[in-house]
This record gives sequence, C-alpha cells and structure tokens, in this order.
Amino acid sequence: MAFFEDNNKPDNVNNSLWVEKYRPSKLTEYVGNEHLKEKVAGFLETSDIPHLLFFGKAGTGKTTLAKLIVNSIDCDHIIINASDENNVDTVRNKVKGFCSTVGFKDMKIIILDEFDYMTPNAQALLRNLMETFSRHCRFILTCNYVEKVISPIRSRTQEFQIVPPTKKDVAIQISQILSKEGVEFQPKDLVPIIDSSYPDIRKIINTCQLNSSKGKLKVDTTSVIDADVKSKIVDILKGNDAKPNKWKSIRQAVADSRLQDFTELYTFLYEKVDEYGGSNTSNVILILSESQHKDAMVVDKEIAFMSCIIQIVGII
Repeated sequence: MAFFEDNNKPDNVNNSLWVEKYRPSKLTEYVGNEHLKEKVAGFLETSDIPHLLFFGKAGTGKTTLAKLIVNSIDCDHIIINASDENNVDTVRNKVKGFCSTVGFKDMKIIILDEFDYMTPNAQALLRNLMETFSRHCRFILTCNYVEKVISPIRSRTQEFQIVPPTKKDVAIQISQILSKEGVEFQPKDLVPIIDSSYPDIRKIINTCQLNSSKGKLKVDTTSVIDADVKSKIVDILKGNDAKPNKWKSIRQAVADSRLQDFTELYTFLYEKVDEYGGSNTSNVILILSESQHKDAMVVDKEIAFMSCIIQIVGII
C-alpha cells in the first residue's frame, strides 16, 4: 500500500476497503520518497521511461507507484503478480504474448509485482525479452528482497528503494483517514497498531478498519502484535541463557501477549534471522518455512509456534 495524503476524494466513493478508497490516483498525492517522485516526474515529462525496479518492505507503496506511472502516460499495460505466476510459462506465454502483439498505444508497460517470487529461470528468460522488445516495451518490477533478483535483470533496470515514512507521519495520515470516516479514537490507541505492523502501511490501515465499529476505534489486542514482544523474542534467541531457559522465556512472552495470529512473528523471525541464526541460519530458515506452512492447518497455533521455537533453540 502506498503512503498517501487526504486527497479529499468524495465521500460517495464506491469502495468499502480503506486501502483502496484512499489510494492515491495521481503522483502529486503520493506522500514520501520526494527524491524518487522528482525522478519519476522527470520520466513522465519526457515520456522516457526506463526499466524500473522498486524495492523495499511490504506495504510501503511500491505497487502503487508503479500503477501511478502507467496511469499517468498514454500506454497499454499489464499487471502480473509474480507470487501467483512465477514460472517460465508465465514469461513465455503471458509476458511475451503481450509484448509481441500489436497494441493501441506507442508504448507498452509490464508491471511484474512481487518479482522476487519469480524463479531464476523465468527471470533469465525475462532478461531476453527486455532486450528483444526494448524499442516499445518497458518493465516495472517491484520486490521486497532485491537480492533475489538476478544480476542481469538488475543491471538493466534503474533501482530505487522505497523508504517508509516515519511512524509520526503514519500516525498523522491514519488519524486523517479515521476522522474522514467519522471514527472516534484516542491517539494512544494508534500506538500498538502502528508498532505492530510498521512499516507495512497497508496492514496498519486494514487493522484500523478491522477494529473500527459503530463509529469508534476499539483496539483488539489479539489482532496486533506489540513490537516489544517481537524484539524480545529475538533478544532471547540472541542471548546466552541455557537453551531450556530460552524457550521458557519465549513461551512466557507469547502467553503474556495473548497472541492468536503468529503470521507476523514468523516473518519477523525470518527478517532477523542473521542476528540469531549463527552458522545454522539456513537451517533456521527451513524450520521457519515449514512451521509457517503448517500454521495454517493447525488448531492451536501457539503450540505450533512453540514447537518451532524449540527446534530453533536446539540448533543455534
């Protein structure tokens, strides 16, 4: 989700999802990353769009910026989510098919969202298409983990990191959305919501909407994870306590948090794995991957998470 300003869209916008209702429709409405906005504005002014690669954390506005570009110029475009379509067949059939057919506009733009999910073979094939159709096709790639993009692709794109706004700026903008929606709230109620999901602005907005009922923001502590809990677990894993003490301390922290959804914790532990995984980082990632997959199928998610922690503690 992009970071955006209160752009005074009419109240009768037919969209019940706040993340879509308040998504910016023009580059001037996109808030943050001013240096990048200037670059993009220059591209649009000259109609000289290079291949682009936007990278950064989830929910910070990569896809929104890509969509703003295609909506600002006269072009045919296609958007493909590589987390769903990530193989050679997608590139060979869908991407090549779009590039090779006669279009209604002089330029075609292909947005490949979450490109880091694309397989190496698919990326290699895409590199060839970028060269073959360079006269009239441009590619805009977005990803969370730029290191998963092969070097030949990166060398053919201009890379830009999407930097999230500060928590203070997020709080200001979320407050404007709540006020515009007629939702009563206390500023202190925003703290756990923002802390739990920052810098994923999309998730912050969704959480606020989820917890808004009958014109009031009512924070459900089971739907957000206190940032202190996540950091505390990593600190325990990094510490020098005996292994039994580690998993007991983590078990207590989890119990105190009354957490019911562990999805964010698995993601956070993956992002911080280099801090505590040591020489067994690769094995820790395998444990996290397997545990996250099982999480969707178990009844007691806390037991499943603690089983994951016991395995991790056993090898680090």
